[in-house]
Amino acid sequence: MPSHSVIFDNSYICGMSKQNAIVMSGIRPTGFLHLGNYFGAMRNYVKLQEEYTCFFMVADLHALTTHPDTKELKSNVHRVLAENIACGIDPDKAALYCQSHIRETSELYLYLNMLAYLGELEKTTTFKDKARLQPDNINAGLLTYPVLQAADIILHRATWVPVGKDQEQHLEMARNFVNRFNHRYGNVFPEPMAYNFGDDLVKVPSLDGTGKMSKSENQLATLYLADSDDMIVKKVMKAKTDSGPTEPNSTKPDYIENIFQLMRLVSSADVVLHFEKAFNECNIRYGDMKKQLAEDMVKFISPIREKAEDIRTNEKYLTAIMEKGAEKARKSASDTMHLVREAMGLNY
Repeated sequence: MPSHSVIFDNSYICGMSKQNAIVMSGIRPTGFLHLGNYFGAMRNYVKLQEEYTCFFMVADLHALTTHPDTKELKSNVHRVLAENIACGIDPDKAALYCQSHIRETSELYLYLNMLAYLGELEKTTTFKDKARLQPDNINAGLLTYPVLQAADIILHRATWVPVGKDQEQHLEMARNFVNRFNHRYGNVFPEPMAYNFGDDLVKVPSLDGTGKMSKSENQLATLYLADSDDMIVKKVMKAKTDSGPTEPNSTKPDYIENIFQLMRLVSSADVVLHFEKAFNECNIRYGDMKKQLAEDMVKFISPIREKAEDIRTNEKYLTAIMEKGAEKARKSASDTMHLVREAMGLNY
């Protein structure tokens, strides 16, 4: 399998019509959405829904591969839906739905499994990583995770999939499955390509100066959209700093640049300029900077948190949203599966 991923930029997708460009993305209801999810994905999804046919899915079936206990699954699904809407996803514009509500997914997943080979599935990086983390639960769903993911995408004959670096291998596999299906049964599916946000793609650094914010790793270094004001302040004030530069216009260490990067996301240009000037003149007070960042971060996150909480507690509204999204997704899925069964000769 090729190691590279085919990626096109915005200028290419913008040349396509709404009817031709279909965008699909999913998120597992495990862990809490954080600032990185917002700036790296949600903010851009809000723009995409204005221009293209979009399917945004809560991947509850995928969650079962690592979280088989379903006691909290419903509340987790509701929370993710609420946070998506609070971030600006409009259920009237995009299909916002729950994966398990689209029965056609399971049928296509079964057919694609006949085109997936054990060797290639065992070599996927995510399978090896997750098998190492849960050696007592190496289930078939974990192994065939990329097959189900491919079914999610091509069920809507999606042309574009916003993916992170860790999912590029899965998307490459989805294209392989598409090509095998089309070669064997006829040209039913377009090849899904990775959507590149270009300059709009923002990687949000963690507060401890290492890597990026994560749903599961080092929770004290990650700012979640559900964090209380006090928790936001506590986390920001613990961000790693040092005694400051000793020479004017010094290069910032990575962990200091991280703080400036976070400030650029939520603070005004004047505020950022003030602390940039203080750093370059060797008189920066990191305590003041973190206090300002915490204040601005609270102003940014708290409205999202409060809106999401209002939505999350309105179960009737969430049920209606899921039904509306599922109706849109089922129509698309049904049309696709009609073509699939006909191509495979399963229409007797």
